[in-house]
Formats: sequence, C-alpha cells, structure tokens
Amino acid sequence: MSDREPLLCSASKNHLACNGTTKSYAADPQFMENFRRKLKYFFMSPCQKYRARGRKPWKMMLQILKIAIITIQLVSFGLSNEMMVTFKEENLIAFKHFFLKSYKDSNKDYALYTKHEVHDHILYATRRYLDLQNLTVDNHAFEKIDGMFTPLSLCQDFYRHANISPASETFDIDPRVETECIYIYPISHYKNDDLENDMNLTLDFQRLLAVNIYFKVKAINVQTVRHQELPDCYNFNINIMFDNSAHSGKIKISLSCDVQIKGCKDWNVSGSTDSHFRLIVLFDCVVICSCLLSLILCTRSVYTGVLLQLEYTMFVSIHHNKTVPWSERMEFINGWYILIIISDTLSITGSVLKICIQSKELMNYDVCSILLGTATMLVWIGVMRYLSFFQKYYILILTLQAALPNAIRFSICAVMIYLSYCFCGWIVLGPHHENFRTFNMVADCLFSMINGDEVYSTFKKLRDTTYVVWLFSRMYIYSFISLFTYMVLSLFIAIITDTYETIKHFQKRGAPLSELQAFVAECRDAPDSGKYMMDEESSSFSCLCAPCVDCT
Repeated sequence: MSDREPLLCSASKNHLACNGTTKSYAADPQFMENFRRKLKYFFMSPCQKYRARGRKPWKMMLQILKIAIITIQLVSFGLSNEMMVTFKEENLIAFKHFFLKSYKDSNKDYALYTKHEVHDHILYATRRYLDLQNLTVDNHAFEKIDGMFTPLSLCQDFYRHANISPASETFDIDPRVETECIYIYPISHYKNDDLENDMNLTLDFQRLLAVNIYFKVKAINVQTVRHQELPDCYNFNINIMFDNSAHSGKIKISLSCDVQIKGCKDWNVSGSTDSHFRLIVLFDCVVICSCLLSLILCTRSVYTGVLLQLEYTMFVSIHHNKTVPWSERMEFINGWYILIIISDTLSITGSVLKICIQSKELMNYDVCSILLGTATMLVWIGVMRYLSFFQKYYILILTLQAALPNAIRFSICAVMIYLSYCFCGWIVLGPHHENFRTFNMVADCLFSMINGDEVYSTFKKLRDTTYVVWLFSRMYIYSFISLFTYMVLSLFIAIITDTYETIKHFQKRGAPLSELQAFVAECRDAPDSGKYMMDEESSSFSCLCAPCVDCT
C-alpha cells in the first residue's frame, strides 16, 4: 500500500476500520445510495422519521409536555415569590413612615438643613424603635439572641481632626475616619428628657461625615397560609443614614433594609396537613424526571450528530480528497438540542432549589426564580425547532439566523460610537443633569433616547449652568439623536429587511445548496418507501471496509 493510498480508521460496528482500500469500493453505487439515505434520515423531521421507520417522535411529545408542566411550575413559584417580594417592599415603606419623621412617599429628596433638625430626627427614630411593639400595626418584634434583646446602635463617622475656617479660607484636616457608637437596649424605658440625657449625643458637624442608626426587626409573612404555604420568618437589618459627607449644608437621609429569610423554628397551622406540600414536591419531581429524560435524549442526538459528522468528513476525504468546511460540519450539530440541554439543566437545578425552598432548607428565592424563569423561556423558544419543518412559519428564525453575522459586525461599530457618547456625557453633563450622574444612568438614558423616550425631558432637566455647558448639551443631544435614530437604527433595520427579502426570494425560487445538502438531495427515496427499514442498524462505512472487516 502506498503512502498516498486513502486510509479508513477503525471503529466498532458502525465506524471505520484502519485499513487500506481501493477506489472500486469507494465508488460502489449501492454504498453511495445507502450513505445518502442514512444522511437523509438524520435530517428528516420527526413526522418523516415516523413514516420512514415507525419511530414515534418521543422528543417532540416530551418537549410539548415540558412546556405545560414547567409553565405551571413557574406560575406556582412566581405567585409565592411575588408574595415574598411584596412583603419586603411593603415593610420597607412601613419602616420609612414609622422611623423617619414627616416622611412622605413623594419625598424624592429627603434631607435636613439645621442642627436642631438632625438631633430631633435622631431622637425621633430612637424613640420609635423603643416603642415599636406598642405602636406598629404589624407583627414586628425585637431580635433576641440567647434571651437578650439586640440593641440599637447609634454610630457616627467623623474625621479624626478638622479645623475649617471658610472666612479665612484655611483648613486643617486629618482625613482618617473614626467611628464612635452608643448602644440602646429596647428593654429600657425613657422619658423624653431622660433619653436625650442618657444618650449624651454630641455631634461635631465640622468633622461629621455620617450618622448611622442600626437595629434589627423580626416579622413573619403569615399571608402565605391562605395559599397553603408555610410562612417564612424575616430578619430586617435596618440602617438609617444621615449623610454629611459633602459638607454642603444638606444632610441627606436614607433608610435601607437588608432582609434575611429563614424557616420559622416552631409552627402550628390548625387543620392543616402536609398533603399539599407533598403534592408540590411530587410535581417538582415529575418536572425533574421529564427534564432529565429530555436531557438524555437530546444529548444522545447531539452525540449521534457528532459521530455522523465524523463519518461524513471521512467520506468526503476518501471519495473527493477534500476537507469539509466548518459551516457544513455544524449542520450536523443541532443548535436547538443545545438550547434544550441548557434549558433542562437550568430546570433541574431550579427545581431542586425550589424543593429546598419549599422544605425551608434554603431561601434563595432570587436565584431560583432566575433559573426557573430562564429555563421556561428557553423551553418555549426550543419548541420553535419543530416549526423549522414549515418554512412559512419559520421565517423569523431564518431571518435572524441569516442576518446575525452582519448584525453583529454592524453592532460592534455602533457600540464603539455609543460608548464614546456615554463616556463624554457622563464626564461633561454628569454634574449638571440627573440622568447623567453615573455611567449606567447615561447608558440607560441614551438607549431610551434612541427609542424616542425621554427626549424632551432630557432637554428640560438640564440645570441652570454656564452657557458653554448649555450649548455643548444641545450639540451633544442633537448629534446623538441624528446619528443613532436616523442613521444607525435605520441601517440596522435595513440589514434585517434585506435579509428578510433574501429569505423570501429563496423560499420562492429555492436557496443555494451546500455540498452536503446537494449530496443528500440526490436521494430520491420517500420516507414511506420502506427502504429506510432495511438494515437499520448497519453502517454504510462498515460495508466500505468489506475487504478487511466482516460486515455480516
């Protein structure tokens, strides 16, 4: 055997055996026809495969079943998650009204301007905390650790040393920050004057950076009982901050709340049983089993496609002495199966996490909702695979698939220009416009302007400033709208439209075929011809290796 003689690589059953062969076997018409038929069967739709070999479309039926059960699971969890989020948001609003003096929901800029107001608001928040259980209309309570109540912490951050004299335009500052805290236990009972005297709070506003009030409040979300769910226990870590870091004469007040959710230690719901919980867990197990079966079937299909791609690559190398391009190789890898595999993995992980949440072992509601929500979205999108066998219904995916390369190249250039406007707007207009304060806000504002939103308000919200900044803002906004709305966006739409017209033209007159598609198209055997039932498990390449391998 010469060095130039083609080789066939061995494999068991369906694959190649390493041995020399001759052109006479490579050109065997029966082998060529069998191999074409094998490739054609691989690219058939589920209904065509059923007519060809009588194989029921289990994957298609399983995907339809998954749509139903995963959507039901998501809706059930979504309602539970909504109650949790609503409870946290309403408690945050309640805390603001309860602990912040004269607070109103319309107050976007809640601030103080005099020393007396600062002292008064600090004492007000402290007194409200001490009287929490007597005043609140909810089931809020203090936190206890080993039988002791957790105290309220009143801390002030200040420069180690500061001597500021605006009149003489001099200052002497040690920028190192120190923190001092006092602790007040809720079991103590104070009168109005006693509390202020006992706190002995002294604020040096020249050095003061911030005053922080920390305390913890506990609550139980009992509304879930009406939905056959066990209530969760909530720990609210509340921080009221008086921010004087700017030393501008304006002390901004904010209330933030860090929430920890956990299962309650002891509970009793009269007349309740755990049958509802068991049904929910059983349903989640059904989802896990369905997704696991789908994951196995789709993984097997991807593996089969990889093996067939290797066979075809070797076939072209032997028969035509050519290398198969990657575009043709990727036709054997069904992207929809990859999408379904990702969806199944997310669904299984999310369902396991959901069972842990239902059993109060874990409380990662946000992570679980992201997993289940993304999985449900991918499941619905994945079913569009079965529309690919009907070109008129599949034109959206065909258009996106064909336009994607050009759209990505175009978007890269557009993003570079977009980022340049973002950085420029952030640096120049940030100090003068509330929509340009941070880089993220700039990106959001400019993207809204591309879609025609907030154009007028962006002009009007610019503060009174110098004429140079005002003139620059007009040039900046006008040029951005002209460039992106009238040019970039129009060109992007033109790319999609041109691709859509090309797809419609291909549907009417036929699309150009790749070498793989042209090779498969030469097989004229109909799915119901009965030829696909013959020698179903045998491989065409095993017969190609007839001189060296026993094909019987």
